[in-house]
Amino acid sequence: MSAIEESIEVAVPVSTAYNQWTQFEEFPEFMDGVERIEQRTPTLLHWVTKVNGVQREFDTEITEQIPDERVAWTTVAGEARQAGVVTFHRLDPMHTKVMVQMEHDPQGIADTVGDKLGFVRHQTKGDLRRFKSYIESRGAETGSWRGQV
Repeated sequence: MSAIEESIEVAVPVSTAYNQWTQFEEFPEFMDGVERIEQRTPTLLHWVTKVNGVQREFDTEITEQIPDERVAWTTVAGEARQAGVVTFHRLDPMHTKVMVQMEHDPQGIADTVGDKLGFVRHQTKGDLRRFKSYIESRGAETGSWRGQV
């Protein structure tokens, strides 16, 4: 398993950042390589990704979700093995630190080489930068789910 930890500061209130993050089906708007996410139940997500020409499908389960604080997940089926948590830290009324901590298990030689070259870490950084641009340019979330898991 490889561990990744990345964070970014966004110029929106913590509730706005959190609410947008709970709109999982909109991840393709800012996550490179994510083609589609279907939220099948409040805690089950089906992902379709395509990275470097390789398409994968897998399911993740939300294992913990606390409004304005954290969303944690783990894969439960499919071609990817990962687990992680995204935490939201109020810096002041208009700024939030979004932190991603993730462990993933590279599958096959291409994934292993990509992992050694820091591909997943680089992609995570890029996804956070795109999230920042996405939410700051909108100024408001596109929806929210305030339930707790």
